[in-house]
Amino acid sequence: MFERFTGEARAVVQGAVEHAEADQAPRVEPAQLLLALLDREASRCSFALAALGLDAGRKESVRRALADTRRRAGLSRADSDALAGLGIDVSEIVARVEEAHGVGAMSGECRPGRGRRPFTKDAKDVLARALRVAVSHGDRHISDEHLLLALTAGPGVPAEILRDHGVTHKAVTRVLYGGGAQAQAG
Repeated sequence: MFERFTGEARAVVQGAVEHAEADQAPRVEPAQLLLALLDREASRCSFALAALGLDAGRKESVRRALADTRRRAGLSRADSDALAGLGIDVSEIVARVEEAHGVGAMSGECRPGRGRRPFTKDAKDVLARALRVAVSHGDRHISDEHLLLALTAGPGVPAEILRDHGVTHKAVTRVLYGGGAQAQAG
């Protein structure tokens, strides 16, 4: 599949690996793919994000939301709400764990190691979904905009955080494939 990735998409994948290394994460997750997409400049992905109002300040808000989720061991807001319905306060658990073991103890950090970091099943699903998105739009190659569309189309924390910032699958599709600035309504 990687032979179908453009240089831009390959740069996103490499950027995700670099974010995982910087985070000392044992594996590359969809959140790191999103972080790498936020780093993009002068690409169709960066154009779509800018058209949807995701400027530098709002990108920083996305980064903070991802970091906050990581502190909660990757639990989405929906996960936290479901646990709250069972009487489990995730914030309280995080506070207690961090009090005993230090800030970030639930983030899944590992000791920096050598070798390549594998992609989680969820991250691989994003890459496979990007291929399906590209094909559905008649594109022969996967580029960074297909990765963005794949993240917004899937379940999980990146889609939830992007949605909170006005970046939905429908809106990105309209910006990239028709409708331009009116996509903000979706």
